[in-house]
Amino acid sequence: MKSICAIALSLILMTSCTSKQETMKKELTDFISNHDSLLIPLYKQTTLASWDAAISGKPEDFKKAEDLNLKMMALYSDKEKLKKLEEIKVSGLITDSLLNRQLDVLYRSFLMAKADTGKLNAMVRMGTVIEQKYGNFRTEVKGKKMSDNEVEEILGNSKDVKYQKEVWEAQKKIGTVVADDVKKLVKLRNEVAKDLGFKNYHEMSLTLSDQDPKEVSKLFDELDSLTKKSFALVKDDIDSYFVKYYNLKTKDDLRPWNYQNRFFQEAPKIYDVDLDKYYKDMNLETLTSDFYGGIGLPVNDILKNSDLYEKPGKNQHAFCTDIDNAGDVRVLCNVKSNQYWMNTMLHEYGHAVYDKNIDTTLPFILRDPAHTFTTEAIAMLFGRFSSNPQWLKDMAGISEEEKLKIAENCFKTLRLEQLVFSRWAQVMYRFEKEMYKNPDQDLNVLWWDLVEKYQMMKRPEGRNEPDWATKIHIATYPCYYHNYLLGELLASQLYYYLVGNIIKSDDYKFQSFAGNKEVGNYLKERVFMPGSRWYWNDMIEKATGERLTAKYYARQFVD
Repeated sequence: MKSICAIALSLILMTSCTSKQETMKKELTDFISNHDSLLIPLYKQTTLASWDAAISGKPEDFKKAEDLNLKMMALYSDKEKLKKLEEIKVSGLITDSLLNRQLDVLYRSFLMAKADTGKLNAMVRMGTVIEQKYGNFRTEVKGKKMSDNEVEEILGNSKDVKYQKEVWEAQKKIGTVVADDVKKLVKLRNEVAKDLGFKNYHEMSLTLSDQDPKEVSKLFDELDSLTKKSFALVKDDIDSYFVKYYNLKTKDDLRPWNYQNRFFQEAPKIYDVDLDKYYKDMNLETLTSDFYGGIGLPVNDILKNSDLYEKPGKNQHAFCTDIDNAGDVRVLCNVKSNQYWMNTMLHEYGHAVYDKNIDTTLPFILRDPAHTFTTEAIAMLFGRFSSNPQWLKDMAGISEEEKLKIAENCFKTLRLEQLVFSRWAQVMYRFEKEMYKNPDQDLNVLWWDLVEKYQMMKRPEGRNEPDWATKIHIATYPCYYHNYLLGELLASQLYYYLVGNIIKSDDYKFQSFAGNKEVGNYLKERVFMPGSRWYWNDMIEKATGERLTAKYYARQFVD
């Protein structure tokens, strides 16, 4: 009799539990359906407005984008909706993996509802004003205004060190234009983070993007240790080269404007290979289209919707945007026929093919890359080909003889690019981390202390200007830059997997992937289509058999 009662009680409890699960599941699905009905049209309006503003630079377009961004933030500021999500999350009754993933994404998005709405709106307004100042700024030397492209051309090609210095200092004047605004915005971001229970905005930003700040710092420390010695050796080569190039007396005479770009974030041209000449008479749109089409990831429809050349008032940088999470993907560039912009085109259309090929049958809020750095990885994987001699042979038509002639210096150039960027990324990551810890410290000194330590580049004597504020990412893309370096790690991991398992080659030095549709099929099925249905490291493990590791990056560029 007792046994029968126990069974009956068990059945009652199971029925009750099942009923609660079904109730909670319905509440969540209803929540998602209602949220999508509001989010989907607003998302498209917002991305279109931001796209228009980036192209025109007009105040009225920026105002429209700002207003829509405020509406987007308001969508996630409903405290009652956050309360409902917390109730569902705490219950632990959602067992469906796809629903659970949506619940996790929604909860992290709505967590901002705990913040003061006035502060969030102020953040958007301040960000818009700052972005507009960056977009409209032009370097001016002796009455002549220059675009960022022209500044880079002068720094990269002039041997007149006095003129280089003049141009470099004139470009840095954007720092004084925006620095006070950026500091105010940093403090406001910190206030919002503290309202949500975080120490500062940097910690909040990483945590809400599914990253453990301690793990990221540990990884950067590991990469510092891995690259320090190798970078010191190539930095010495760079300095030796420039002493002769500029006809200086000693390495101590070198200053930041002598390193061929504004931030020493890209490899200077010290090896005897002029990659620009291979692209001088080439149509970069055609090369981009032919390459991606050849690996089974066509981009012609994206090219038609993109804006690729310089215009007055237009954003001078480059980015990719997914307008509707349903196929309308666009790229903004300011293309010139050189290796830099070939790299940029391959990079941005790497983002584009990722966005385009995410499975549109996924729930709307999961139609994003697994993580922001996983799409960076794809962009970097393809961007590297701009200096790959095999790719130049396959796509740009150089001869086998020319390929062999430049092969060694091409690899040295790519290795130098990676080491230089790795050290620059250390500066950016550590500067932002320390800035958000204490925005009232002397940020000018902090910036140059980090530059000297990680890039081994001397600060200009007596200079006390907000040079840190000249880097637009610090203001408008906060706490993001470390993802570029994580992307490089994953790019190497994917490259080694593709060469060994898809191409089935033991030659890891020079592969171009040109014309190999199996490469595109693998990336589409294993990396792109899943979107963000899985935690990013789970996706990486499913795609490559391993979780994210630095060993392939070290094998490729350090060992």
